[in-house]
Amino acid sequence: MLNFIIKTHRKGTVYVKPHLFILNKGMNSGKPQKEAFTNSFVVIFQNQEDCESIYFVAYSLWQTKFWHQYLVGSVIPFLRLPDFSREFNPKANTMMQEHEEHQKNMAALKILEQKEKQFHENINLINDLRRVILYRYCKR
Repeated sequence: MLNFIIKTHRKGTVYVKPHLFILNKGMNSGKPQKEAFTNSFVVIFQNQEDCESIYFVAYSLWQTKFWHQYLVGSVIPFLRLPDFSREFNPKANTMMQEHEEHQKNMAALKILEQKEKQFHENINLINDLRRVILYRYCKR
């Protein structure tokens, strides 16, 4: 059983313990990130390993649009803290029950994240080269 605290993030607050932020406003509600969002919840942990494990659980829930059923609001949908707290803790515990499978899934997601980052860097390099070639071509 993991121990963590879920609170609403206040701008300017500095957290000493390991933590992650969960977006709570808009259609991307539930999106986890290491840096603070303007409208977010903060999940505070006792150690870094728990933080990493829960990050990938939260990422999985966000990618599968699990939080869409809990969004309220007619113009800008948002996720309420009580709804998030009530659903997140049991869901995280059930997803982490199979420890070996969870570890394999975490490792696979980390590799995919690295590959995606490399891919975006390569796309940026290709675009830079394209600009240089076009610049040289047009300069003549």
